[in-house]
Amino acid sequence: MGNSLFTIRHFDSMLRIITQQAEAQAELRRICDRTHDDQVVHKEATVREVLQTVKRQGDRAVLHYTAEFDQQTLRAEDLRVSGSELDAAYQQVSKDLLNAIQLACQKIEAFHRQRVPKSWVQFGEDDVVLGKRYTPVDRAGLYIPGGRAAYPSTVLMNAIPAKVAKVPRIVMVTPPGPEKTVNPAVLVAAQEAGVEEIYRVGGAQAIAALAYGTETIPKVDVITGPGNIYVTLAKKLVFGTVGIDSLAGPSEVLIIADASANPTHVAADLLAQAEHDPMAAAILLTNDSVIARKVLAEVEQQLVDHPRRTLTEKSIAHYGLIVVVDSLATAAELSNEFAPEHLELEVADPWGLLEKIRHAGAIFLGCSTPEAIGDYLAGPNHTLPTSGSARYASALGVETFMKHSSLIHYSPTALSKVAGAIDILAQAEGLPSHADSVRLRNQSNLNLEP
Repeated sequence: MGNSLFTIRHFDSMLRIITQQAEAQAELRRICDRTHDDQVVHKEATVREVLQTVKRQGDRAVLHYTAEFDQQTLRAEDLRVSGSELDAAYQQVSKDLLNAIQLACQKIEAFHRQRVPKSWVQFGEDDVVLGKRYTPVDRAGLYIPGGRAAYPSTVLMNAIPAKVAKVPRIVMVTPPGPEKTVNPAVLVAAQEAGVEEIYRVGGAQAIAALAYGTETIPKVDVITGPGNIYVTLAKKLVFGTVGIDSLAGPSEVLIIADASANPTHVAADLLAQAEHDPMAAAILLTNDSVIARKVLAEVEQQLVDHPRRTLTEKSIAHYGLIVVVDSLATAAELSNEFAPEHLELEVADPWGLLEKIRHAGAIFLGCSTPEAIGDYLAGPNHTLPTSGSARYASALGVETFMKHSSLIHYSPTALSKVAGAIDILAQAEGLPSHADSVRLRNQSNLNLEP
């Protein structure tokens, strides 16, 4: 590949455009590793202290940290959102928003019902029966972030798979807003998804409460949902005590575009990701230098009157990137190395290019499929692996809230046929009682024969 087409630095918000593959690989690695900073060690020590204090002191610690970190003074009886607040929430959202939430519910539930794992058994010779049995966890805890914005869509994406999995008890936590309130759209979304046990607590203290239980908040078996670095570290540290969905980092989109793409649309998709968070990543790989220049100009134009301009510019300046590649095959190769959370294929033949894609959380095919459709109501989950973890991880789903048990049944005849092999393996491992557990049964069965 040739020399860089552009070296653009005169606006901090400006995207960088590069063409050298080695430089592109280095930049993609830097962006992928953006959460691995020196501050994490210090933050992890703080989170450990929060977890241990909540484990020892329960509600008292939860209330203390809510006052310290969220500047909200609560009593223990304030933690749970009341029935009257849940009812009132419906009066505080517009009919159009309610209709949109209900439509999203329908589509998300329909998709996730296709993903319910099925128990099965297989009957073999000599009455050998093998199988797998799926059952839901007893209690699920859903973390719904607050802060910069309210996320009713995240409520739906976490709660609906848990409901489809038939989890008996679903508990939701979310940080309190001004005047101790919880956003009414979040409360409506929870109820539409079938969740009514909601607690106004966020941060690491909320994860600790779900993991260990307090006088008010129940201990759960699985915790799901994204959050800030403190929430993510808390989930990492309580894993093992409870299950978790993933360690979600800042959001990211990678777009592969060719000459058929609309630069205005591509720019809007990049900004749609950048406006999430100052650490969100927005990346374009294209084999067309004209598209690269036009997208750059469109990003600048669309930022002019952007309501979240300062935040979005920070994201674009630090973690935005345009790479001009020699072919779509090279773009696919770079994408696989990055393993993006969201991958858009804005090319003339997206299904053909899909064959070259191995790692991505969600793949959006064609120029009429913006990532926002997946964020809200296409159906597939928007809680996805980030920071390269799409190489080995998958989206949140019904399976997240279920576990499976192996089923094994051997008849006396079947056991006798494998007894010799089991004896040899047990003796090789120095475990004589393993061998005895089979040998003694065989002897008993022989003595019972007429």
